Amino acid sequence: MQLSIIIVNYNTKDFLRDCLKSVIEQTQELEYEIIVSDNGSTDGSLQMLAKEFPQVQVIANGQNLGFGAANNKALDLATGKYIFYLNSDTILLNNAAKIFFDYFEEHDDGKLGAIGSLLLDSQKRIIHSGGSFPSLKSELLDLVKLNLGNIYLTLGTILHFKNMHRNHFAKEEYGPLDFITGADLFVKNNEYARFDRDFFLYYEDTFLQYKMAQAGLERHIIKGPEIIHLCGGSVGQGMTIYRKASFSRINYEFSRIKFLRKTNATKALSTRMGIGIAKFLIILFWINPFIIRKTGPHIKTLKNL
Repeated sequence: MQLSIIIVNYNTKDFLRDCLKSVIEQTQELEYEIIVSDNGSTDGSLQMLAKEFPQVQVIANGQNLGFGAANNKALDLATGKYIFYLNSDTILLNNAAKIFFDYFEEHDDGKLGAIGSLLLDSQKRIIHSGGSFPSLKSELLDLVKLNLGNIYLTLGTILHFKNMHRNHFAKEEYGPLDFITGADLFVKNNEYARFDRDFFLYYEDTFLQYKMAQAGLERHIIKGPEIIHLCGGSVGQGMTIYRKASFSRINYEFSRIKFLRKTNATKALSTRMGIGIAKFLIILFWINPFIIRKTGPHIKTLKNL
């Protein structure tokens, strides 16, 4: 088998259907398999898969294992030479899988670890597709900005301001970078394809590629594949204070701290102080009176990380 396409699903039936249709319609001249690892969906996803996509291998996990763990379950069954991790909210516009496959076959000199593409929003504008590894300094700066944004959103909730919109459009830049977003991550089927189970949601793709970097493996954004990431464009719509209490946002902050711990010399006083400040800044916007009911129960967990 040349390629295993792995998709994690959690209550995204309609997105998943469109994603699978695009994969099957667009992927040509390649021996491939599709494995969907379902994290206990209750929206009829499993029934839809059985009825409409009988050729797809399905892993019914029965519960939400998290993104990395669910991918690992599929990885255990994958027989492809390469693994194509694909989000359920993506749509392939061309034969992206074959383009990735050919690139890896032609450019692998033992130093290539992962490749991806510039992702597009529904209007085909380039959006966030990767970046630099987070550092203690960059994460602290981001948390300061989040708290300032928190103040704005809180005032907006009280005074009925318009919601804040943040569009993340990117430049057309190809070549090596620190990490590729996990929405379209193409890797070899080896030990570097496995995610760290400590990350339930977010940063698992970044940490996977951090380990590649430590091993001297490069990560490249390449030209050619065209992939829409439907939830990757504008996070502005509906961006209110309540989003900061969402399940995904809370887990994002947990993973942020875990990444900092795993990638920094935690015995150093400056690192321990920095992580302590990061936790304080997270708690600071979690105790917002509008969201404390949802975030409050998680403060103790955060403090103990």
